[in-house]
Amino acid sequence: MSSLVVFDDTRPERPEFGTDDPEAIAARLKTIGVRFERWDGAEAPPREADEAAVLERYRPWLDRLMGETGAGSADVIRIDVNTPNREALRAKFLSEHVHTEDEVRFFVHGAGHFVLHVDGHVYDVGCTQGDLISVPAGIPHWFDAGETPDVVALRIFTNRDGWIADYTGDDIALRFPARAA
Repeated sequence: MSSLVVFDDTRPERPEFGTDDPEAIAARLKTIGVRFERWDGAEAPPREADEAAVLERYRPWLDRLMGETGAGSADVIRIDVNTPNREALRAKFLSEHVHTEDEVRFFVHGAGHFVLHVDGHVYDVGCTQGDLISVPAGIPHWFDAGETPDVVALRIFTNRDGWIADYTGDDIALRFPARAA
């Protein structure tokens, strides 16, 4: 289930706001420039479908989104308990970072948390199958799919070099661990 919990960035023990209503999540995130929506209408392909089949299944939504954003490429990322470098990958994603382009993800299967650090607040966005999130360039954030990840997601890029992070050096992700995915 999609979720949003917001904290003052000095109080990880006390949430200020929480909801699992996708419309309320989208409205609250819009106030900080983050796009959140549900892609209803397309049946998810089988979990083991190859990249071409996943991209084809979501082609109408991808074409619309890529046209709106000027993105130039899309691919599929899979992270699960069998991913050979999953611990190193998780550590890389768990460090607060920014990008020079929007980070756009659509969850085909599984779940994960994008945790955003904006204007003295921490926004823990729990994303699940059917959720699209677009984190604008320059917003500090981290991602956690948990210790036993199970994610198949579309990634949409403007920069054809793919995922490039600039780490902030802030240890805030240690103080605000994502809630269980």
